[in-house]
Amino acid sequence: MMKRLQQVLEMIRFSHTIFALPFAMLAAVMAWMTKDLDGRATSFRFQDLLGLLLCMVTARSAAMAFNRLVDQSIDAENPRTQMRHLPQGLISRRFVGVFILLNSSLFVASTLLFYPNCLPLYLSIPVLLFLLIYSYTKRFTTLAHYYLGVALMLAPVSAWIALRGESVLANPADLIPALLVGVAVFLWVGGFDIIYACQDADYDRQAPAGLHSIPARWGIPRALQIAALSHLGMLLVLLLLPWSETLGGPALSLEWIYYSGVLAVAILLAYEHRIVRPDDLSRVNLAFFRVNAVVSIGLFLIVTLDLLLN
Repeated sequence: MMKRLQQVLEMIRFSHTIFALPFAMLAAVMAWMTKDLDGRATSFRFQDLLGLLLCMVTARSAAMAFNRLVDQSIDAENPRTQMRHLPQGLISRRFVGVFILLNSSLFVASTLLFYPNCLPLYLSIPVLLFLLIYSYTKRFTTLAHYYLGVALMLAPVSAWIALRGESVLANPADLIPALLVGVAVFLWVGGFDIIYACQDADYDRQAPAGLHSIPARWGIPRALQIAALSHLGMLLVLLLLPWSETLGGPALSLEWIYYSGVLAVAILLAYEHRIVRPDDLSRVNLAFFRVNAVVSIGLFLIVTLDLLLN
């Protein structure tokens, strides 16, 4: 049983949950620690925290398993992915199918924890379908990287709606802080997914399935430039977050600690682009996982600290 659990966690890259989960929790902390546009506070409930964690884990698990199932034949042909569990027969397609159905059902059921806010329940199926569709995007568009960005953008936006659905319905501008975080996540994910896709540029060009990606279409040097521009855009959006009130949203008490954190993120992203070069992709995994894990967790901690102190 433990061996099978380890195989499942490896298949869905459970450790990569660290990319989206901190941003969902960041939005939750902002929702709990700031008043809405009518001056009302959002009370903390343990069941809401549990709901956020369960929704994040089950939705991502279902989407990742579905991606592995849909891409099994592609993974079997790509030298970089031939050793994955499904191509190697370590896990059966039937088992993965049951796993997807189980996690999808748990995701929808977990939204009930936000009652009396029923918006998460109503939106759960559309959100889940949107996440699953990502697995097909590389077959018809070079913008699949940014579709993934939108998928992860849903984490902070959905967390905010789950906690402040009534405020959002009464005044949609209440969603502005979560949207700013979401757009930052969109640009950040799109950028680092382009970097990651550089490893498969040659295979994508020659794949019988006709796969699309920015590195395959425009070449690795141009792709890395596009990724850098995406990350620059992320930094600019993060600088707008403390100005949420000016943009019509609720006020956020973010000051010098937050700006110091954004500067640290800029340094990390610069380091990421420094160690990945068109003629040397050997450190893509270092840039993809370690640097980006520090970015997501670091921003969550910095925002939380700044809100607590102010």
